Amino acid sequence: MFLLVGLGNPGKTYANNRHNIGFMILESLKKFYNTPKFIKKFKSEYLKTNINENIVFLLKPMTYMNDSGIAVKEIKDFYNISINNIIVFHDEIDLSLGDVRIKKGGSHNGHNGLKSIDQFIGKNYNRVRIGVSRPSKLYEKNINENVSNWVLSDFTLEDKTIWLNSLIDNMSENISLLINNDTNNFLKKIKQIEF
Repeated sequence: MFLLVGLGNPGKTYANNRHNIGFMILESLKKFYNTPKFIKKFKSEYLKTNINENIVFLLKPMTYMNDSGIAVKEIKDFYNISINNIIVFHDEIDLSLGDVRIKKGGSHNGHNGLKSIDQFIGKNYNRVRIGVSRPSKLYEKNINENVSNWVLSDFTLEDKTIWLNSLIDNMSENISLLINNDTNNFLKKIKQIEF
């Protein structure tokens, strides 16, 4: 069994925020695999499907970002899912736009969703870090406030056209590689144009 967690905040206000890229990926997976609807349970919207003969749960915590770990722990404990089979998709300000890196464990790097998950289940889960970059230094009068404003602002039409939509589609089409732990091929298949 595998658990794919997309991090984000619930509600229309946040739907197109940079911070919600995890939710966007799970919505794309739902569409690509033509799965049943998300249902409300585990303080989340979740669904169960099969990918390459593996049972896979898609989970969007409805707790708001800072309490994501509560929802992840509930479903992990209920189905007894190994931490090794948990993959979390999240925005990463220290990567350039559209850059994707995968790692297991490590620091939450100030990301409140990861910080919450670390607190509730430990750190040794898999993370798919998707670059949303940082706000321009020209506007960083108060860096903490501006980073928060940045990740809670919407992706632009240019973002969607140049890299975001194609990246999310590529991830959905190649998710089975990630589930099979073939991370090198997964990263090659989703590789974006440089810009």
